[in-house]
Amino acid sequence: MNRFLALTIVSLAMFAGNAAGQARFGIDNSDLYDIAGEFAFVRVQYDSYYDGGWYGGPWLTDFPASDENFLRGVARLTNVRVMSEPIVLRFDDEEIFDYPFLYALEMGRNGGLSLSPREVENLREYLLRGGFLLIDDFWGERQWDAFYRDFSLLFPDRELVELPPNHEIFRTFFDIDGPQMIPGRGGRQGFGQAGIDVASNHAILDDHGRVMVLINWNSDMGDGWEHTYDQWYPTRYANAAYQLGINYLIYSLTH
Repeated sequence: MNRFLALTIVSLAMFAGNAAGQARFGIDNSDLYDIAGEFAFVRVQYDSYYDGGWYGGPWLTDFPASDENFLRGVARLTNVRVMSEPIVLRFDDEEIFDYPFLYALEMGRNGGLSLSPREVENLREYLLRGGFLLIDDFWGERQWDAFYRDFSLLFPDRELVELPPNHEIFRTFFDIDGPQMIPGRGGRQGFGQAGIDVASNHAILDDHGRVMVLINWNSDMGDGWEHTYDQWYPTRYANAAYQLGINYLIYSLTH
């Protein structure tokens, strides 16, 4: 039986004029949180082939600031009720079936992710039941190949397709001209890691054409969320990160 939360999007508030569209999203929205909120941000903890180190592994990148700031943005810009604190789960945790949206990042680092058979089986079941996985922040062919080595075990019979700029996921809430290259905090304005300046979105679809997995390649939404309050991080990239993230979220809740 599908245990996903039944979520109803009643009315979604757009930007209040051009000025709000240009402003950062850093606002105290504590009054908008709900301890029993309908949406909880779930970050995935995973193992890498070369894991460990003082920071705990690539899955912890930007945590918890990016997750908390994204929840503030969702509360501010939509009428989706949210919980104020992010949740951390693994792919083999049965609790993932309680949440329709999972977020993971940096899966091409440290040799790529290392999935156990149980994680592959549980994640596959989660996605086929209607779940949505957003993968963010990895760059270039080398990281892609490291990521895909294990991830391809998930659906060996399904293609990874590149989403065109006119795909509905870019129109579910904000009208966005396709994928956006959002640089990390350390990147030059207009360029991401290794001088990359073009992003793409790739997806695994179910039998009905629904996006089950969305891969945000050559772009770093997490840094856009994390550095919302950083005066040295360009506002336009922070705004783009929230717009994309909210579009992906609304798509996951309505498909």
